[in-house]
Amino acid sequence: MDFQYHVLAVDDSIIDRKLIERLLKTSSFQVTAVDSPNKALEFLGLKGNQGNMEESLASKVNMIITDYSMPGMTGYELLRKIKESERLRDIPVVIMSSENIPARINRCLADGAEEFFLKPVQLSDVDKLKPHLLRSKVKDFCKFQQQRRLLTWYSDAKNLCQRCV
Repeated sequence: MDFQYHVLAVDDSIIDRKLIERLLKTSSFQVTAVDSPNKALEFLGLKGNQGNMEESLASKVNMIITDYSMPGMTGYELLRKIKESERLRDIPVVIMSSENIPARINRCLADGAEEFFLKPVQLSDVDKLKPHLLRSKVKDFCKFQQQRRLLTWYSDAKNLCQRCV
């Protein structure tokens, strides 16, 4: 079975949420769609009491795509919370909005968004996601290799110490 990238889509508009979900699925992404930033934070394990199932699901999210303007919390605020989390900060975040406000776009990009799409999102926009996902996978692989080297070093040091005793 081929690997599928898992995207968490966040939008309070059911029409926009279904559109982005369909576009992502058409491009062979696995999609979890939620209608608010608070539900996204719950899914990611940053809010409320989470069980092991949710934590394991959240750890498999490869990208988050969120609307900017939503009641209660903006997509920008969600971006900030994700980037402040040590566990989640490397997940690429894409912001989308129907409003073309350069200061807003620049602020989102400066604070860690990988892309800023104007709505309605097009299939050509979805194609721009793949390089960010590949870069994210390379980072994950490098972290894994560093952890493996550290464990190998620790095991070697432990064995050396035991021989000295």
